[in-house]
Amino acid sequence: MAKKKTLFECQACGFQTPRWLGKCTGCNQWDTIVELTTEQIKFVEESKGSSSKTTSKAIPITEVMQENIERFSSGSKELDLVLGGGVVPGSLTLIGGSPGIGKSTLLLKIAGNLAKNSQNVLYVSGEESAGQIKLRADRLDANHKELFLLAEINLQNIMQEIKSKKYGFIVIDSIQTLYSEETPSAPGSVTQVRTITFELMRIAKSLDIPIFIIGHITKDGSIAGPRVLEHMVDTVLYFEGDPNSELRLLRGFKNRFGSTNEVGIFEMSKNGLLDAKSMAGRFFNKDKLASGSALTIMMEGSRPIIIEIQALVSEAYGHPKRSSTGFDNNRLTMLLALLEKKLDLPLGTYDVFVNISGGIKINEPAADLAIIAAILSSYRNRELSSETLFLGEVSLTGEIREVSALGQRLKEIETQGFSKAVIPTKPLEKTNIKCYIANEVSKVVEWM
Repeated sequence: MAKKKTLFECQACGFQTPRWLGKCTGCNQWDTIVELTTEQIKFVEESKGSSSKTTSKAIPITEVMQENIERFSSGSKELDLVLGGGVVPGSLTLIGGSPGIGKSTLLLKIAGNLAKNSQNVLYVSGEESAGQIKLRADRLDANHKELFLLAEINLQNIMQEIKSKKYGFIVIDSIQTLYSEETPSAPGSVTQVRTITFELMRIAKSLDIPIFIIGHITKDGSIAGPRVLEHMVDTVLYFEGDPNSELRLLRGFKNRFGSTNEVGIFEMSKNGLLDAKSMAGRFFNKDKLASGSALTIMMEGSRPIIIEIQALVSEAYGHPKRSSTGFDNNRLTMLLALLEKKLDLPLGTYDVFVNISGGIKINEPAADLAIIAAILSSYRNRELSSETLFLGEVSLTGEIREVSALGQRLKEIETQGFSKAVIPTKPLEKTNIKCYIANEVSKVVEWM
């Protein structure tokens, strides 16, 4: 009697193994390996055997014709900015984010914008009925006869609808709810998501239709389902934002047609998710700063944004606590150790808390100097000037290093009405901002 063939697959990354493992060697996740059924094993083998046997011939790169990427506007300047200038026909884009962050609201608004310009748009929902989407469309002013709704989770029926009419834009909400009859597994599984994504990619490229996919995220902030989903699509975007704030940030983590440095900023209103028209004054208090507050300016993509950093230093009762919101906690610990060594501050007996105003997250080291200024201000209970911004990266030796796009940052500081800046080096461009040079941490005290 022939031995029964067994095959196990990781539900996080799609790694396959002939024996069960407690920890996946592909993604290092625990308890994600499951055994495939006989039908699923047969499907996997047939999929591998049905691959094309034609061979391609290599050609010199000098003979390759360069493709001109044509784009069209989505009707949202912020989304166009993140995408690299607009929507690319035939592209497959994945948008992830926490529940209620605004993924469906944004894409329904975009679908309405395109339908308003007499472009056929298909909105496929596997989570809501057409009536529920209609209610949201009324609020977003997205009711147009060129916007078609389809409440369906069967991939074959969706493909049939896509081929029945000439659509210029398609939204899938969400990828984890769809299933294919040809794949013997549950919706949201590795095999289903991989098969459905491949079919959507094939239809997008063959019919030259841009398709936007909504994906749920897990507790650790990654797209739910296999990582192969992110590898197959052309663009991966993530929504960020504090649920208690009306501001939302859309970041690009992968873009085959442009840069991933740009960030789109949106504002949640009663009419849905709209482009934030101005960021001036959104992340700092224009009035007098309290002790423990310092201002800095960070780059979100190509735009400079002034933000307020708040610090609280108080005597510890027991083991001292270090906590930060919107700033890397490990880097905060490093800066505190540096202050103890270079300035002889007894911070080892104090609790230190740091918060970035407005719910924004700082991902660049240019805010190090402002963090230190806020901590010193709270420790000494001394208010800083509301006209001064702190800008610089702090090294482990106590040296303050220059930051990128200094000229652009200083221009924004001047535009917003500030007059002073503490920076590590003299600016190359002429500016009306009075600059104080501090190239060491010990010199920061002189300007406070």
